[in-house]
Amino acid sequence: MPSSPWIVTLDGPAGAGKSTIARKLAAALGIPYLDSGAMFRCVALALQGNADIGEHALREICAGLHFTLSARNGESRLLCNGVPVGDEVRTEEVSLWASRVAGNPIVREVLKQAQRAVGARSSLVAEGRDMGTVVFPGARCKFFLDASPEVRARRRLKEMEARGEHHTLAALAAGIRERDARDRERSLAPLRPADDAVIVDTSALDAEGVLAVLTAHVARICRPGLA
Repeated sequence: MPSSPWIVTLDGPAGAGKSTIARKLAAALGIPYLDSGAMFRCVALALQGNADIGEHALREICAGLHFTLSARNGESRLLCNGVPVGDEVRTEEVSLWASRVAGNPIVREVLKQAQRAVGARSSLVAEGRDMGTVVFPGARCKFFLDASPEVRARRRLKEMEARGEHHTLAALAAGIRERDARDRERSLAPLRPADDAVIVDTSALDAEGVLAVLTAHVARICRPGLA
């Protein structure tokens, strides 16, 4: 591994398979995985979805959230104030809150600095929506994963049913389209591929198929000898 930290970024909309692939890719490369979306969800949960509380109060709440990574059994975990982030931030309600909160410039700036601080300490596979465009523009390898809203809704429904949550496919698809529009059209750090990102449509690929595409590219560009 290089002596200085190096970054691989995975960006894309909700349900494109970023989290699953980022974990698998990080394991294949032997480096930690940073789930930036979970950081926004933590902020959203702390704010109960309300980012319009005044600048001073907002900065105070954000400043009170300290993020670190912890390695356990070969897998990295995101901690907020020393506590592992879990399913409490994975509900559909918190997901919608996070999308709204993510448009706030104070929240984005605070979390950008937090994400860069983590990346300065360790090589990373960083997953999110603006990892390659804003947070780590100098990353060695950048990917943008996408899939149709219908495919992403089916994936989301399967995840939620596994946790005992019940939603309709139509409602989830509508929510995904709404979130896509909000994320892509916001003026601050809109969701888009970096100019030098490799775009991968995951609609017809399973996790192992996507991982094969990514590891092949990393082997060519970032880590010769990986394959």
